[in-house]
Amino acid sequence: MHWLYGRRKAHLLANHPDTVVEIGAGSGANMRYFRPGTRLIAIEPNAGSHAILRKKAAEHGIELEIRGVFAERIALEDNSVDLVLGTLVLCTVRHPDQVLAEVLRILKPNGRFVFVEHVKAADHSALLAVQRAVKRPWKLLFDGCHTDRDTVASIQAAGFGSVVVEAFQVYSPVLPIIPQVCGVAVKTAG
Repeated sequence: MHWLYGRRKAHLLANHPDTVVEIGAGSGANMRYFRPGTRLIAIEPNAGSHAILRKKAAEHGIELEIRGVFAERIALEDNSVDLVLGTLVLCTVRHPDQVLAEVLRILKPNGRFVFVEHVKAADHSALLAVQRAVKRPWKLLFDGCHTDRDTVASIQAAGFGSVVVEAFQVYSPVLPIIPQVCGVAVKTAG
């Protein structure tokens, strides 16, 4: 995934704060973009990922705290963090609007939500028809991933003060996830 997203992730995470909350930290693929000494609060309900997260944290000099909870209920204080990261996670959560509300709740004013996601193809397109045709087996094979979520609309409707989105294409043999977005959503100050 680094060769597909690395340049964008490095740019989005440049000048990150000392503490980062990552929803769906998975196997720790994003740790390579953090400075050594960064405190990472990993929201990762899959206990099977925790050992690899600890190993990656040790390799990259990351201070790791794992919270084995779902992102719909993040056990952090209101207005407590400067940056939340989510990469390829809003497609798999059960309730993306709830997750986004939690992200907004825990962010400090002017805090940033950095995201990289695959998204629904254009309405009435052949690719959207493919996304919908493979939706059920795809969910079973890929941890509940929805191929046709309108994630951009969800982020824009969540209540952030500003949302900047860059759309791009990832060409791979896995056709249904070609449309991608990355960006930053900022919580309104005060």
